[in-house]
Amino acid sequence: MSDNYDVIIIGGGINGCSTAMQLARRGVKVAVVEKDNIGDGPTGKSSAIIRQHYSNVLTARMAHYSLGIFEDFEAQVGGEAGFRRTGFVALVTAKDRAGLEANVAMQRGVGINTELLSPESLREIFPGMVLDDVVVAAWEEDSGYADPYLTVNAYAAAARRAGARIYINTAVTGITQTGGRVTGVTTTAGNLGAPIVINCAGAWGARVARMGGLDIPVSACRVQISLFKRPPGEEAPHPVVIDFTNSTYFRSETGNLTLVGLVDPGEANAVVDPDKYNEGADTDFILDTGERLIRRYPAMERSDSAGGYAALYDITPDWHVIIDEAAPGSGFFLCCGSSGHGFKLGPAVGLMVADRVLGVSNPLFDTHMFRLGRFAEGDPVRGKYEYSIAG
Repeated sequence: MSDNYDVIIIGGGINGCSTAMQLARRGVKVAVVEKDNIGDGPTGKSSAIIRQHYSNVLTARMAHYSLGIFEDFEAQVGGEAGFRRTGFVALVTAKDRAGLEANVAMQRGVGINTELLSPESLREIFPGMVLDDVVVAAWEEDSGYADPYLTVNAYAAAARRAGARIYINTAVTGITQTGGRVTGVTTTAGNLGAPIVINCAGAWGARVARMGGLDIPVSACRVQISLFKRPPGEEAPHPVVIDFTNSTYFRSETGNLTLVGLVDPGEANAVVDPDKYNEGADTDFILDTGERLIRRYPAMERSDSAGGYAALYDITPDWHVIIDEAAPGSGFFLCCGSSGHGFKLGPAVGLMVADRVLGVSNPLFDTHMFRLGRFAEGDPVRGKYEYSIAG
């Protein structure tokens, strides 16, 4: 095999497939090289929360744009994303009140349908929650969650319909270069040529970057999810919740389940080999997240554990993605380090990466904030909360 393309994308997760669709629809000859099957990696295991609560105008715009795609997915992409509109709520105590109020004001300016709610008003939406420690909440009526496996495969199918070639079960083994410019990739199935290569390899992003002679601050980190069967009387789906006090998030899941994960910067310390890690959930994690859930949602004391699983985040020091060209004129582009934001922002990221590669200027989605150099410059992306993962 020796084929030539305008652009080669390494990685068939949400960012790679979204970017491929955007480029192919603009007439670019693009190939995606995925070492497994589409949906087998971290994207397919995503918690797939669709929320717009961010601390920066750019990320809020990205989330708002992406929600619009999920709401009109069949027309915008094609196929099914499994989007469920359950609403989203962020709960804060007094120490985070100012940050949440500032965020909501900014988000409303972006066009996001969000509002501040008192604990009394929130009890009307989710009467089962204990809110004694909550002073105010942010409520997004339009948000919810999607099916990550369906979503990424729909993007892959849309890219194919637009003319993209997707190689599955094909691993990239090297990046070829001449005179400081990329010329293609070597793979387990042969060589592919292109003057532009995009690293969308996620948890493998640092490894792929090293193939191109570049070190980037992206770590593959194991993150866990627990699942609980809701008890009789609690069968109705509930909103997506970020609970800063208990450092958790939780949402409804198909089969009368509630899915629970952590909002914990300590997850960045769980660095693993992405090709060999424990994909099950630890018993201690399931017990701990169950106890945290019960503090906020006491009816779940009557729930049954449905186990859990572990997936991967590709985490940067500021918990935000890198979108940049490795060196000006090199043709080697980076789109990795999504740090748990990747799925919900994937539609916008695909647009932004395609624009960047093609030299299209879009002031609403300027990638400067996500440049690689921000770490060396001491200018990381900052949010309003101590938990950078929340945005």
